Amino acid sequence: MERIRLDKTLSKAVDDYLEYRRTVGEDDGGRLFSPEEYEDYKRAVFPQRLQNRLYVSFGVPGGIDCKLIGPETPCFCTHRFKQHQTDFDVVPPERPIVLPCQVQGCRCSAYRFLHLNGSQPVRCRCKHFAHDHSETAEHVCRKCTSCSGFWSPYTCGCGQPSSDHQTLVETRTEREARGRPVGKDVPYAAMGGLTGFSSLADGYLRLDDSGAGASPLCVPLSHRGEAFQEHVFEKAYGAAPASGFTEGSSVMSVTRAVSDLRTREEEDMAYFERRYQERVKAENMAVKQTSSFSRGWQSTKPVCRTSTKPTTSLSRRHHTKQPSKLEKRTDS
Repeated sequence: MERIRLDKTLSKAVDDYLEYRRTVGEDDGGRLFSPEEYEDYKRAVFPQRLQNRLYVSFGVPGGIDCKLIGPETPCFCTHRFKQHQTDFDVVPPERPIVLPCQVQGCRCSAYRFLHLNGSQPVRCRCKHFAHDHSETAEHVCRKCTSCSGFWSPYTCGCGQPSSDHQTLVETRTEREARGRPVGKDVPYAAMGGLTGFSSLADGYLRLDDSGAGASPLCVPLSHRGEAFQEHVFEKAYGAAPASGFTEGSSVMSVTRAVSDLRTREEEDMAYFERRYQERVKAENMAVKQTSSFSRGWQSTKPVCRTSTKPTTSLSRRHHTKQPSKLEKRTDS
């Protein structure tokens, strides 16, 4: 395999291009801005992005954010989120806020996320994919006449059907009112709902309502003004209540709960290897305890001593080898 080596000058040029692409997105129309145009663009766009950023998420109303939308997240129309209108001089007062697609010839009037089954979008009940349906609001199927609109029987990892999920576009104030993090102010284009690295994972994998980071040791507390909803994993494995461990919990149970948690520094294989080694160590300790108990039981068992009495003639007679029938015949 051939390696590509870059000196400091070329490496800086690559970093500058990546910074340019994150900042400009699709606004240059495929033609790179000149240095003067790039500076004018940043002076015009940066203030409105920092003030009017829109956070886009996908989930069941009142539940967790199953998917936080980023620049490369595809829409129902198969185009990326960064190819939709995401910058506004003034945030529209109408709700819901629609983000139309800016690709020429696309009739998508509002960004809509669709569940993915692996790398492919889920199928409709008419057995056809999403790209077989119209990108308009009705989403009528192009391949059959019996489908009145896209509807999928797919069930999300949160346990709710796909039809109950909605794409939510909200402002910073609205997101804070729901108790979700807003992250740091960044000037990049089409950041959507990304607020941290954990935002890239699905909601049921984060064990986190938002994407701000890992959940605490005990179950995350309820949101402001919302009833506490137990997570799907906590239902399956019987996690502790939101108030934490009770006073009667033993030290062993707390230690086991801490051991089951994955630290931020651990990768997947390191986490499972640590759990495997802990299980092997526990099994070896159980075997040692069993063997030590058996040895102790044998040491306390009474010993049967052999008799020192002389052997009688009857006993010697039984131990004497008797001649067989063949030997008797030979002698006769």
